[in-house]
Amino acid sequence: MSCLPDIGQWQPQLPKEVLLLPPTRTTTVLLAAGLVTLLGVPGAAAAEPAPSALYVNRAAANCTDGGPGSQAVPFCSISKAAKVVEPGQTVWVDAAVWHYKESVTIDRSGEPGKPITFDIIPGEPDPDTGEVSDTYATDGLTISGASHVVVRGLTTDDGIRVHGSTDVALDGIGNGWGQIHGLVVGGGSEDVRVTRSRLHSARVEGGSRNTLFGRNTFFAQNRLEAAEVVDAPGTVLTNNTVYSGCKEGIGVSGGSTGSKVFNNLIYPADYCSNFEPFRSIGVSESAAAGTAADYNLITGGLGQNSPVRTPYQWAGTGYRTPAEFTAATGQGAHDIVVASRDGVGAHETGSPTVDSGDPTAPGVLPTDIHGGPTADDPRVPNTGRDGGWIDRGAEETQDRLSMVWSYVSQNNWAPVGTAVGVNISTDSNWQSTLTYHVDFGDGTAPVVSKKNFVEHVYSSPGVYNVKTKVVTAVGREVAGSTRTTKVTAPGVLTADFTATPVLPTTIDTGNRLAPMTVRIDTPGATVAPWRVGSQKVDFGDGTTSSRKGLEKVDHAYKTPGTYKVTVSLTDVQGATSTATKTVQVDYAPSGYVATEPLRVLDTRTTNTPIKGGSAHPVAVVGWGVPDYGLSRSVSAVVLNVTVTDATEDTHLTVWPSGQSRPATSNVNIARGGTSSNTVTVPVGADGKIQAQLNAGKAALIVDVVGYYQPNVGERFSPLAPTRVLDTRTSGGALSAAKTRTVKVAGVNGIPADAKAVALNLTGTGATQPAHVIAYPDPAKRPATSNLNVEPGKDKSNQAIVPVGPNGTITLFTNSGSTHLVLDAVGYYGKDGKALFTPVVPKRLADTRTTGKVAPGATTTVSGLPADALGAVLNVTATDTTAPGFLTAYASGATLPGASSLNTLPGTTVPNHVTTPVGAGGKVSIFNSHGGPNHVITDLLGYFTAK
Repeated sequence: MSCLPDIGQWQPQLPKEVLLLPPTRTTTVLLAAGLVTLLGVPGAAAAEPAPSALYVNRAAANCTDGGPGSQAVPFCSISKAAKVVEPGQTVWVDAAVWHYKESVTIDRSGEPGKPITFDIIPGEPDPDTGEVSDTYATDGLTISGASHVVVRGLTTDDGIRVHGSTDVALDGIGNGWGQIHGLVVGGGSEDVRVTRSRLHSARVEGGSRNTLFGRNTFFAQNRLEAAEVVDAPGTVLTNNTVYSGCKEGIGVSGGSTGSKVFNNLIYPADYCSNFEPFRSIGVSESAAAGTAADYNLITGGLGQNSPVRTPYQWAGTGYRTPAEFTAATGQGAHDIVVASRDGVGAHETGSPTVDSGDPTAPGVLPTDIHGGPTADDPRVPNTGRDGGWIDRGAEETQDRLSMVWSYVSQNNWAPVGTAVGVNISTDSNWQSTLTYHVDFGDGTAPVVSKKNFVEHVYSSPGVYNVKTKVVTAVGREVAGSTRTTKVTAPGVLTADFTATPVLPTTIDTGNRLAPMTVRIDTPGATVAPWRVGSQKVDFGDGTTSSRKGLEKVDHAYKTPGTYKVTVSLTDVQGATSTATKTVQVDYAPSGYVATEPLRVLDTRTTNTPIKGGSAHPVAVVGWGVPDYGLSRSVSAVVLNVTVTDATEDTHLTVWPSGQSRPATSNVNIARGGTSSNTVTVPVGADGKIQAQLNAGKAALIVDVVGYYQPNVGERFSPLAPTRVLDTRTSGGALSAAKTRTVKVAGVNGIPADAKAVALNLTGTGATQPAHVIAYPDPAKRPATSNLNVEPGKDKSNQAIVPVGPNGTITLFTNSGSTHLVLDAVGYYGKDGKALFTPVVPKRLADTRTTGKVAPGATTTVSGLPADALGAVLNVTATDTTAPGFLTAYASGATLPGASSLNTLPGTTVPNHVTTPVGAGGKVSIFNSHGGPNHVITDLLGYFTAK
């Protein structure tokens, strides 16, 4: 319920809404005079500071009736405020408290021009209906022996009483069903004004004088008058909507002479028996002197043919039609009586209430029960007095304008000097009464028009905000959304564009941004005097994009490379232009995010082994993959790939989906054996990788253990291989079902706050075939493995392991016992030095074409970027004649005392190797004391400072 104007302080000037009535001098003078006389407007008091307001809020934790009643420390009860309020002071009642459980009596008085006022602070609107709850004074409201009082917005469960009081304004009030009469004005009260309220019947009695009921709704109980006036001269009932019971809708009796009944809409009850009295307006013989009634509308409840059902009872005589009533009494000459309620409501099309009342009637208010102004509905003729357009009843038909749509429909992108047109539409039913205002945003005065299409010519180039609003005939404004128009310098269409990578900025668990996505930005580079009507982009990879206007376009390339991109434009004037550029596409440098191992494939569970010669797609990110926090916008994933149950000696190649199979390998497997390797591989544009056996069949298990993504994760610092653990010299072999905790952070040059460590994990002296797991949290061992060991074989694999509690990791083996050797080759953390750039697996070197590497000899691998600080390689030893090991390290650096790969005679052994890079982008690989080896080196990615 909104706060309404202070009726108790209305001044005698004519409200602006009334100026919309026909500008006849008679109408204006009568309306102004009626307001002054009937509302009892007090004289203006000398200006002086108003006393501070009082506040009531029962819900406030610190409310107290013993406090100051300030906004900071409010009263708990309305009654307390009523006992201390002073002239000119307002009591604000917080309506967020729906129910004040008290009876309120107001017996203090204001002064002329300085009333005491009770008003509400509205609560929050209901989110579904938009309505605000009433505020209740539960046991009723009484105003007794008071004067100059204003009450707004309060609603009572029970009755409202005004007794022996003067100059009282009740506005926007209401009452419940609990009393015989919801409102009683009595005890000789004078100048009581009840407006814009919803009441369950009302009675004026006891010699009360000059009471006004204006723009109210009355709901009568079965055997009561809706509005009963007894011994109350000068009572005025104007523009009320009355729902009658089985007695009079409006009854005037006793000494209530000089009363006025105008512009009311009365709905008689249609459920009463044929023998009950039925009168919409009843005036007794004792009250008829000086009493007048006209411009009322009576509808419904008249369908039964009982002689006692008469709309009028005047001075003891009933009248069935307005014609009979007027002929006998001179009253009701402009009344309307219709049998059906249908179509009579204020906002119903063709309602006889609309624009048919008397704007000069006593007590006419300028606003209706909702606060809406008097308005002229252009759809109907003005049949009111002197051509006036006030409606009958409590509601005034309004233009329900609520929405304004606007758009630049003509030349919204054009050179200086071209007329720009704006089209405006609304949901108004009163289109002819609207005025359209358009501010074109260039400092010129807004254009005001009665037409909904407005033109303007700009004098200088720029992008301008065009703002529109629509004003109704009564001054109500509704704004449209702001639109933009682009004004350009005259010239020739010249296509141009920029091409930039589109990179994720956060860990993305929603929509996936594919790696190698490039944004082709034509709007930022093209010179286009006129709006571009069509745009075509040829991305140079066999795909194109077409748009109706000039737009930025994102495109995900499948393969790194150099592409010829062509943009072709056509503007709305038919001019064309083309631009072509060479665009370099590659994976972006990325940080590393360690994750809990996530199994994305195990063909053993579906009994669908992969087959040699056929690529097998593996979804690693995107929809359909349980992400467990795994970002969908990765550039590369780190996998633990295991091949088992091979039907013959073979090898596995892993590469990004959507690209050609490279001539590299990741896992080598002997017939019937189990082999695993860590694999770092870019992710295809579809969120998948491909895996293919060279020959035979085998089961494939793929676990994601981490990923790289631009703008997130940790940087990497490579280390010369550094021994962290050797159980042969410390602690003894790791036994089955036992765990071993190893300190990895805060030692060996690895900071204590490192997030993950890259380790080369070697198993030797195994007593049984088994697997080894390296993991961070000793309480959460994953169901994945990092290394598969066999008796009589030294086997190694690289693992990137998140750091657990106190800078440790935990080791576990499932069977037998084995010695373990751990060599740290780098770490990830906030002080890391480098970002990782993944590459499509690429062969850097193969000694099978140059000769074996002899024991004690070193082969140098080149082809890395000159600024690379580290590299991720897949190093494979083959055609080995004796057990030994290989060590990868930065070319030119000191040979470390650790291994990267253990060689076995007659066995091809690969391993994922992370190593520092020396000057000129070179890595050295040293062959130990074993036999000569062929060494194959494949590049998976590299680390750089930027």
